[in-house]
This record gives sequence, C-alpha cells and structure tokens, in this order.
Amino acid sequence: VRFPEDLEDDNTTFNPEYSHQVFGDDEVAFGYKGLKILLYYIAGNLSTLFRIEYTSKVNEKFDCVEADDVESKIREIIPPGFCTNTDDFVSLLEKEVNFKPFGMLLHTYSVHNEEAGEDITYQIYKADMTCPGFREYHERLQTFLMWFIETASFIDVDDERWNYFLVFEKYNKDGATLFATVGYVTVYNYYVYPDKTRPRVSQMLILPPFQGEGHGAQLLETVHRYYMSSPTVLDITAEDPSENYVKLRDFVLVKLCQDLLCFSPGKLMRGFSEEMVTEAQQKLKINKQHTRRVYEILRLRATDMGDAEQSRSYRLDVKRRLIGPYKKKQRELAKMRRCLRPEELTNQLNLIELNMQHEQLEESFQQLVSDYRRVLERLAQA
Repeated sequence: VRFPEDLEDDNTTFNPEYSHQVFGDDEVAFGYKGLKILLYYIAGNLSTLFRIEYTSKVNEKFDCVEADDVESKIREIIPPGFCTNTDDFVSLLEKEVNFKPFGMLLHTYSVHNEEAGEDITYQIYKADMTCPGFREYHERLQTFLMWFIETASFIDVDDERWNYFLVFEKYNKDGATLFATVGYVTVYNYYVYPDKTRPRVSQMLILPPFQGEGHGAQLLETVHRYYMSSPTVLDITAEDPSENYVKLRDFVLVKLCQDLLCFSPGKLMRGFSEEMVTEAQQKLKINKQHTRRVYEILRLRATDMGDAEQSRSYRLDVKRRLIGPYKKKQRELAKMRRCLRPEELTNQLNLIELNMQHEQLEESFQQLVSDYRRVLERLAQA
C-alpha cells in the first residue's frame, strides 16, 4: 500500500503460493463460508493491517463443532503492533514519508517500466541488527517467507553472523521521494578453519509484484560483489537451493565469469581446468562445483553443436560429470554381489538396470543443455 486508494485496488493484491505452514498440509481453514484473510502492508516500513471477513461461521452451541481459530494462526506469524482498523492504518501511511532504507547503500540501478513509460530507480542496501529500527522491520518482512518459500523458517536474529541485503524502489508521492520494499536475501557467514568465512545464501525473496523484472539477479550479483573484495571470504554457497535459484545463480555467475581469461573460447575447448577453479575462486569467490557449471555453459556457447565432432566432444565432457552418481550405483551393486543371496541380487538388479541408466543420463544431459541455453539467451539480452 502506497496510497489510501490502494486498499480498495485489487491490482495491488497478490495471493500466497503456500499456506501449509500455517493451515496444515491440506491448506484448509475449517468452519467458515466466504472466508477472507486480509493482510495489508505499507510499502516501505511494512506496518501491517490484519482483518478477517466471512459470511458465516459454524457455532459450537448449534453445530456441535468448532471453527478453526484463524486469527491465532495468523498472529503466530505477524509480530505484535499491527493495526486492526483502516483509520489507524491510513494514519500510519501518512508518516511513511519519514521511512528510509536501513544500512549501507551498495548498488543503484534502473528498470524501464512499460506501463509507466519511464525508468524506475532501485537501490540495494546491506543491513544488520545494529541499524535502528531494523529488527522490528525484519520481523514484519520475514512474514512473507511463510507464504512464498515452501520450507521457510524464521532465523535467529541474535546471531551476529547474519547479513541482510535489501532491495527498495524509489518512488514519488506529493513531490517527496519514498521507498517501497521489493525483496531481500539473508546470508549466514560460516567459519572455515583456520581464518576464512564461507557466506551461505539462506533465504531469498522478491515480492510477487516485482518478480520477473530482474531484481533477483541484481540482488545476487550485488551480494557476490560485496563479498568478492574480502580477503577472508573463501567462497559463496547456498543452503538447499531451489531449482529457480540454481537457474538464477547460473546466470549471475556466468555473467561474472565470462570475461575471465581462463574462460576464453580456446581454453574452454580444451576442457575444464584447475586454472578455471583457481581464478574463479580467487577473483569471484566461486567454488569448484559452481565453476564447473559455468564452464559447461560457456563451453556450450563456444561450441558449434551443428558440428558432429564438436557436439560429440561437448556431450561426452558433460556426461563424464553426470555419470558420477551412476558409477556410485555400480560400486554399490558390486558390494551387493559379494554379500547378497542370488534371489536378493536379482531384485536389486531390477532397480539398477543399465539401459535405464543410459536413458536417464541422456535425459539429464538434454535437460541440462535446455537450461544452459536459457541462461545464454538471457545473457545475450542483458
């Protein structure tokens, strides 16, 4: 909500992707007709208005059943101090002009908005719990995780090893410059013996109204650039990354790596090398596993897949990496031969059938190439 009229504007509304963490696996609130759970957030500081509406509700006295206590479930997620009536919320909205982003400005960029016909400015800040007011703001911000990240959990903000990177949109209201929350990422700094740290991306969210505009890539690249300059950082990883996050990371890392000398077309065609691992780790804080994916994507760009020899060489190179898990199964099978009775071995053989492995390997390869091509297409447009 930026203006009072946004309260009645369905275009500013977005729905949760998940509600199982609040309402159970069936995602059902029992005992209501026409139930609406309404959560409004002021665009910048995320002050909250919470309301529940319904046309009817079961009654324990007459229906012998009790409706779910929806309000308590929501109150477990949103921090105290929220509004329950519109007037209080609108009065807070009038003070929004005083809200400023937390922490240190790291990056400013603009995105052209077709609808508005102009470039909109965005800024990325790094914050921590020492910033005045940030703790309370973060409590409101993290409530979005429950609705948009499938396995989300709230973090221990008293642990000083957390860093927070936030994206804000700058917008004008009555001649003043205001800021709207776009998204954020949390990063945990793990200790690596003897004197290094390994920042691990934990939770990343771009709010639905801003998705598909490139903010995730800007945010992740800014995080990498922030840590790249630190001599104590070993490399940057991610905690249990989603499929979408892996695709985003592929794009960002390829964009960062493409100009390194070790990834020149001539060197790419000679295969994956220790030089690539060392240069990517030292200059960009990228670990070996992620560097290998960057190499495969950039080698695909340098390969003429219409040339039979080049295509075959690329396919074999990627499949040699992909076959690792299958070779592990073969080793497990060899162990089984030594210790299982013949009838047990037959059952296991059915599970690890060689032809199926080849089919799965080819399927994995084709899916990977398809994903890599999308990264390259996005890179060409960047």
